[in-house]
Amino acid sequence: MIKVILLAAGLSKRMKSENKLIKLYKNKPLINYSLNVLKKSKANKIIIVLGHQYKEVRKIIKKNKKIIFTYNKNYKKGMASSIKMGLKKISKNDKGFIVAQSDMPFVKQSDINKICRSIKTKKFLVHALKYKNRLGNPIGFDISLIKKFKNIKGEFGAKFIVKRLKNRTNFINTSSLKSFKDFDKVSDFRS
Repeated sequence: MIKVILLAAGLSKRMKSENKLIKLYKNKPLINYSLNVLKKSKANKIIIVLGHQYKEVRKIIKKNKKIIFTYNKNYKKGMASSIKMGLKKISKNDKGFIVAQSDMPFVKQSDINKICRSIKTKKFLVHALKYKNRLGNPIGFDISLIKKFKNIKGEFGAKFIVKRLKNRTNFINTSSLKSFKDFDKVSDFRS
Protein backbone atom coordinates (compact mmCIF):
# COMPACT_ATOMS: atom_id res chain seq x y z
CA MET A 1 0.00 0.00 0.00
CA ILE A 2 1.15 3.53 -0.80
CA LYS A 3 -0.19 6.37 1.34
CA VAL A 4 -0.02 10.10 0.74
CA ILE A 5 0.52 12.55 3.58
CA LEU A 6 -1.31 15.69 2.46
CA LEU A 7 -0.09 18.67 4.49
CA ALA A 8 -3.06 20.94 5.30
CA ALA A 9 -2.19 22.38 8.71
CA GLY A 10 -0.33 25.61 7.91
CA LEU A 11 -1.10 29.13 9.03
CA SER A 12 -1.23 30.78 5.56
CA LYS A 13 0.96 33.57 6.99
CA ARG A 14 1.30 35.50 3.72
CA MET A 15 -2.47 35.55 3.08
CA LYS A 16 -3.49 38.49 5.32
CA SER A 17 -5.62 36.47 7.78
CA GLU A 18 -7.28 34.25 5.13
CA ASN A 19 -6.78 30.50 5.10
CA LYS A 20 -5.58 29.80 1.56
CA LEU A 21 -6.83 26.20 1.60
CA ILE A 22 -10.47 27.25 1.87
CA LYS A 23 -10.11 30.30 -0.37
CA LEU A 24 -11.77 29.83 -3.76
CA TYR A 25 -9.63 29.50 -6.87
CA LYS A 26 -11.76 29.38 -10.01
CA ASN A 27 -14.89 28.61 -7.93
CA LYS A 28 -13.34 25.73 -5.96
CA PRO A 29 -11.53 25.69 -2.57
CA LEU A 30 -7.77 25.46 -3.18
CA ILE A 31 -7.26 22.23 -1.22
CA ASN A 32 -9.73 20.39 -3.45
CA TYR A 33 -7.44 20.66 -6.50
CA SER A 34 -4.62 18.55 -5.07
CA LEU A 35 -7.06 16.35 -3.16
CA ASN A 36 -9.08 15.47 -6.27
CA VAL A 37 -5.90 14.51 -8.13
CA LEU A 38 -4.79 12.29 -5.24
CA LYS A 39 -8.20 10.61 -5.00
CA LYS A 40 -8.02 9.62 -8.69
CA SER A 41 -4.37 8.51 -8.48
CA LYS A 42 -2.91 5.06 -7.81
CA ALA A 43 -2.19 6.05 -4.18
CA ASN A 44 -4.21 3.83 -1.83
CA LYS A 45 -4.89 6.22 1.08
CA ILE A 46 -4.66 9.97 1.70
CA ILE A 47 -3.75 11.09 5.21
CA ILE A 48 -4.87 14.70 5.52
CA VAL A 49 -2.96 16.44 8.31
CA LEU A 50 -5.12 19.29 9.61
CA GLY A 51 -4.13 22.08 11.99
CA HIS A 52 -4.94 25.78 11.54
CA GLN A 53 -8.74 26.25 11.22
CA TYR A 54 -9.12 22.48 10.97
CA LYS A 55 -12.92 22.52 11.36
CA GLU A 56 -13.35 24.90 8.42
CA VAL A 57 -10.93 22.94 6.24
CA ARG A 58 -12.50 19.58 7.08
CA LYS A 59 -15.98 20.93 6.32
CA ILE A 60 -15.14 21.55 2.65
CA ILE A 61 -13.65 18.08 2.07
CA LYS A 62 -16.13 15.53 0.72
CA LYS A 63 -16.04 12.14 2.42
CA ASN A 64 -14.14 9.47 0.52
CA LYS A 65 -13.00 5.95 1.42
CA LYS A 66 -9.40 6.87 0.58
CA ILE A 67 -9.25 9.71 3.15
CA ILE A 68 -7.92 9.47 6.71
CA PHE A 69 -7.95 12.64 8.82
CA THR A 70 -5.46 13.44 11.54
CA TYR A 71 -4.97 16.60 13.60
CA ASN A 72 -1.61 18.18 14.39
CA LYS A 73 -2.01 20.20 17.58
CA ASN A 74 1.60 21.39 17.13
CA TYR A 75 1.00 22.84 13.65
CA LYS A 76 2.50 26.21 14.68
CA LYS A 77 5.89 24.47 15.02
CA GLY A 78 6.09 24.09 11.24
CA MET A 79 5.83 21.60 8.42
CA ALA A 80 8.06 18.97 10.04
CA SER A 81 5.57 18.49 12.88
CA SER A 82 2.79 17.82 10.35
CA ILE A 83 4.88 15.31 8.40
CA LYS A 84 5.64 13.47 11.65
CA MET A 85 1.93 13.46 12.57
CA GLY A 86 1.07 11.96 9.17
CA LEU A 87 3.76 9.30 9.56
CA LYS A 88 1.91 7.97 12.62
CA LYS A 89 -0.76 6.69 10.17
CA ILE A 90 1.79 4.83 8.04
CA SER A 91 2.26 1.10 8.66
CA LYS A 92 5.48 -0.91 8.42
CA ASN A 93 3.60 -3.10 5.94
CA ASP A 94 3.14 -0.19 3.51
CA LYS A 95 5.47 -0.08 0.49
CA GLY A 96 6.06 3.64 0.83
CA PHE A 97 4.57 7.08 1.25
CA ILE A 98 4.32 10.38 -0.57
CA VAL A 99 4.52 13.81 1.06
CA ALA A 100 2.29 16.30 -0.78
CA GLN A 101 1.31 19.94 -0.31
CA SER A 102 -2.35 20.99 -0.32
CA ASP A 103 -1.67 24.42 -1.86
CA MET A 104 -0.51 23.14 -5.27
CA PRO A 105 -3.47 23.22 -7.69
CA PHE A 106 -1.54 22.14 -10.80
CA VAL A 107 -0.14 18.81 -9.58
CA LYS A 108 -0.89 16.12 -12.16
CA GLN A 109 -2.39 12.71 -11.59
CA SER A 110 0.14 11.26 -14.05
CA ASP A 111 3.02 12.55 -11.87
CA ILE A 112 1.52 11.00 -8.72
CA ASN A 113 1.12 7.72 -10.61
CA LYS A 114 4.76 7.88 -11.77
CA ILE A 115 5.86 8.27 -8.13
CA CYS A 116 3.66 5.31 -7.10
CA ARG A 117 5.13 3.10 -9.85
CA SER A 118 8.65 4.11 -8.86
CA ILE A 119 7.99 3.27 -5.17
CA LYS A 120 6.69 -0.18 -6.17
CA THR A 121 9.93 -1.03 -8.03
CA LYS A 122 11.88 -0.82 -4.73
CA LYS A 123 15.01 0.24 -6.67
CA PHE A 124 15.34 3.64 -4.96
CA LEU A 125 14.69 5.09 -1.50
CA VAL A 126 13.45 8.48 -2.73
CA HIS A 127 11.22 9.29 -5.72
CA ALA A 128 11.33 12.99 -6.62
CA LEU A 129 9.76 15.00 -9.42
CA LYS A 130 12.10 17.13 -11.49
CA TYR A 131 11.67 19.66 -14.26
CA LYS A 132 15.03 20.42 -15.91
CA ASN A 133 17.18 21.14 -12.84
CA ARG A 134 14.34 22.05 -10.46
CA LEU A 135 13.22 19.65 -7.78
CA GLY A 136 9.53 19.78 -6.84
CA ASN A 137 6.77 18.32 -4.73
CA PRO A 138 5.19 15.85 -4.12
CA ILE A 139 8.01 13.46 -3.16
CA GLY A 140 7.79 9.71 -2.56
CA PHE A 141 9.74 7.62 -0.06
CA ASP A 142 10.43 3.97 0.59
CA ILE A 143 8.90 2.75 3.86
CA SER A 144 12.41 2.16 5.30
CA LEU A 145 12.95 5.95 5.49
CA ILE A 146 10.37 6.64 8.22
CA LYS A 147 13.17 6.75 10.81
CA LYS A 148 14.99 9.49 8.82
CA PHE A 149 12.02 11.82 9.44
CA LYS A 150 12.12 11.46 13.25
CA ASN A 151 14.66 14.27 13.69
CA ILE A 152 13.33 16.91 11.30
CA LYS A 153 12.13 20.17 12.89
CA GLY A 154 10.54 23.48 11.95
CA GLU A 155 10.07 24.14 8.25
CA PHE A 156 12.28 21.25 7.13
CA GLY A 157 10.24 19.07 4.84
CA ALA A 158 10.67 16.26 2.36
CA LYS A 159 13.21 18.09 0.16
CA PHE A 160 15.65 18.04 3.09
CA ILE A 161 15.70 14.22 2.94
CA VAL A 162 16.15 14.26 -0.87
CA LYS A 163 19.28 16.40 -0.53
CA ARG A 164 20.75 13.92 1.97
CA LEU A 165 19.96 10.91 -0.24
CA LYS A 166 20.64 12.24 -3.76
CA ASN A 167 22.48 9.08 -4.84
CA ARG A 168 19.51 6.89 -3.73
CA THR A 169 16.91 9.05 -5.52
CA ASN A 170 14.97 8.36 -8.70
CA PHE A 171 14.51 11.77 -10.34
CA ILE A 172 11.26 11.55 -12.31
CA ASN A 173 10.84 14.02 -15.14
CA THR A 174 7.66 16.06 -15.25
CA SER A 175 6.44 17.93 -18.31
CA SER A 176 5.84 21.35 -16.76
CA LEU A 177 7.29 23.67 -14.15
CA LYS A 178 3.73 24.89 -13.52
CA SER A 179 2.92 21.69 -11.58
CA PHE A 180 5.40 22.83 -8.88
CA LYS A 181 3.53 26.12 -8.32
CA ASP A 182 2.24 26.59 -4.80
CA PHE A 183 -0.12 29.35 -3.74
CA ASP A 184 1.17 31.56 -0.93
CA LYS A 185 -0.09 35.09 -1.66
CA VAL A 186 -3.41 36.66 -2.63
CA SER A 187 -1.96 37.48 -6.08
CA ASP A 188 -1.46 33.74 -6.79
CA PHE A 189 -5.24 33.31 -6.84
CA ARG A 190 -5.51 35.73 -9.78
CA SER A 191 -3.40 33.54 -12.10
